[in-house]
Parts: sequence; structure tokens; C-alpha cells
Amino acid sequence: MPYIIGFKGFFKSKTRDSSAIAIDYIRGLILAKLKNIEYISDILEKSYNKLQHFISDSKWNYTPVLEKVALEVQEMLPKVPLRGLLMDESGWVKKGNKSVGVAHQYCGNVGKTANSQVAVFAALCAGGLSAVVDAQLYLPQDWCNDPQRCEEAGIPKEKRKFRTKLEIAIDIIRNLIKIGIHFDFIGGDGFYGHDLQLAKKIDDLQITFVLDIHSTDKIYLEEPLFSVKKRKNKDANELKLDSKGISAKNYCQQLDRQQWKTLIIRDTAKGVLKAEYHFCEVFVVDKEEKKSYRRILIIQRKENSKKEFEYKYSFSNGSFDRYSETDLAYMQGQRFFIEQSFKELKQQLGLDQFQTRKWLSWYHQATLNILVGSFLLKEKIFNLEEMPIISARDIMDFLFFRFMKNLTEEQLLQQLRKRHQQRYADINRYYTDD
Repeated sequence: MPYIIGFKGFFKSKTRDSSAIAIDYIRGLILAKLKNIEYISDILEKSYNKLQHFISDSKWNYTPVLEKVALEVQEMLPKVPLRGLLMDESGWVKKGNKSVGVAHQYCGNVGKTANSQVAVFAALCAGGLSAVVDAQLYLPQDWCNDPQRCEEAGIPKEKRKFRTKLEIAIDIIRNLIKIGIHFDFIGGDGFYGHDLQLAKKIDDLQITFVLDIHSTDKIYLEEPLFSVKKRKNKDANELKLDSKGISAKNYCQQLDRQQWKTLIIRDTAKGVLKAEYHFCEVFVVDKEEKKSYRRILIIQRKENSKKEFEYKYSFSNGSFDRYSETDLAYMQGQRFFIEQSFKELKQQLGLDQFQTRKWLSWYHQATLNILVGSFLLKEKIFNLEEMPIISARDIMDFLFFRFMKNLTEEQLLQQLRKRHQQRYADINRYYTDD
């Protein structure tokens, strides 16, 4: 794997060369059914203690590795008019209270609060391809308030200050810009789009965003004017607006059929994905700053299997002068790809199977998973013309064959052809020109 070999220098220091162990660990991610150190050491027949030390205690710096991954992904992605940086969090259930950052908190992986770890991730996407390029672990307030717990988990002192997930997200964005990563817009789900301060910070960076919002978020159809009303027998005055806002959902319910238009979102394994859209210029209000901001409201609706409409609401700080409605719909639809990247990192590389407890080991494992994820992207792109629907699983199967040699190359290719024939059958079955 020449691509992986290109990272060997990051695992060397003046006194120690851990590059061979790094390559072993990466091979183990590909070969082991469970992606933890015990299974990796067993299948490779390598020293558990050496692999454990490499992950938990070795002093190699994960930050330069992540930066190189981001630069490599930027270079390999196709050149398209709208390249996105997608922000999202992901979590995984953990037992006990020793694993760094673990707490009873919302875990998207199970859709409810659970004892879990959560991290904020960023992925670059372009032309239907994507890869995660950065990750930062979320440290709950309880951890930051407990110096002994932080010390036991090896959390650096400068990292013990509490930061919200939104603050982590803007930190990741700024870091990627600083190292020279270029993108045309930022995408995120309703957790990120609901926050006015995050949107303002992205505004300050002069970057376009298309962020999902909550259906209950309030909009104003005309720019509201502020006034101050004196309150009797009260020290503070009351801020008044000259118009009442309306929730995005209530606004949507007032639309008639002529106010929707059908647009193509993107190609999928089952043909062209279409939806109906409504676009409108609106205003949002920051009452603390006594200021309003102009936004484009994007509403998407699609019929589900029950023939019922499902809606998605988003805000953009773009303008109709700069972006077409098709552009705005395209940017809104790109968030799918960070979820796809999570799926690959978890199902194929075991991102949610870490069993180590300390800060450094979490970052070492996450970084190596992200590195291998970028390699899978490179292989997809390399084989795209000959095998346009090649998947991460296909590539992992091929790598498994190369390392274990339990199949001939022709047997493996037969498996891939059979798998691809089934996928093409799905495409032909579901594809419509309606």
C-alpha cells in the first residue's frame, strides 16, 4: 500500500521508529473481524504489548497525520463547482466510566441518551465521494470539572477546558482553513443549523453554509425592526419587534402546490434521487445582539413508503445572485455523504470498537482509522472508471485477499462481479424517468 507507506515518517522520532508497528496495526484493521488490539494481535501473530504501547503510550503526534490526510483527500477528490465540508457528530455506547469522555449523553448511534463517547467530525465531499478528514473528542463538563479523572485519562492540561460541540466544530473549520484546505460551502444537521452563533462565526469567515434547522425555528418574512419598550417598575427594558415571526413548519403548511418545484438531488445506486423544493428569502433574529440576518430558507419534501411527505428545512447565507436553486438543493443534499463515511469507518474499520481508555489512545486509533478511510477513498477513485459502484467493502475484501491469500485473484473478481451485478439489478429495478 504505497499510499499508507507515505505516512511512515510520522511514526518516527529521534530515538524510536514505530513505523513498522503502525503498518502492522493498519493491516490488522483490514484483517481482523473485530478491530481492537487483542484481535489485531491475534490475527497478525504480533506482540499485544507492542501494539498496545504503540496505541496508548507512543509519543507520535496524530495532528500532522490528520493534516496530511486532509491535504491528500483535497487533492484526490474530483474538481467540481461545489466542494463541501460537512460537520457532524457521532457517538458509540461504552460501558463503565473510565473511557475518556464517556458520559450519559445523547448518542446518535442509538438515537437516545446512553452511556457513550461522542466526537465531532469533519468530512470533505465532492462529486458523490467523501472522506472524514478530522475528528475531536467531546469532553463533557463533568470531566472538565474533575482534575483527577482527567489526570488518570491522560488528558493534556490545555485540553481540559470545556468546549461545546459547536465550539469544537468552528475550531475544526478554522484549523482546516489554516492548513490550506479549500471548500465552497459548509453543511451540517439541525444541531448545527439551529445555533445562531455558529452561523454568525461562519459568516465572519465569509464562507457559504447550508445548515439544516429545526422545523420549530422562527423565521420573519420581512426584515423586522427593533424597538425598546419601557417596563413599569422594572430595571430592564423590554425588546420589541414590529412583526411576529412564524415557525418554518407553520410557514410550510401555508404553501400551495404551485409553490413547489421538482429538482434532481443526486445520482444514487437506485437511480436519480428527486425531491420537491421551496425556496424563500427570510430573516432570522438574534435578540441578544438586537440584530437580524438575511437567510435563504430551503424546504425539501419527499414521499416516503407510506405516501406521506417528509420535510427537511435548511438555512443558507448564500444569495440567489450567486447560487441557483439547483445549487442550493445540491448543497442541502450533500450531508448524506458524511453519514456514509461514518458507516464505512464503523462497519469496515471498527471506529466504534475502541477498548482503550486514555486520551492519547483514542486519538491514535481515530487517526489511523481516518487514515485508512482516506486510502479507501483513493482506491474507489482509482477504480471508478472500471468499477463505478465499487464500495469500501469491496476494497476491504480485496485487501484481505492480498494479505491472507485465501482466495485466488480470479475467485475474488468473480465475487466482486456477482456483487456488482446484483447492485446493477437494483439500479435497473428502481430507476425511473418520472
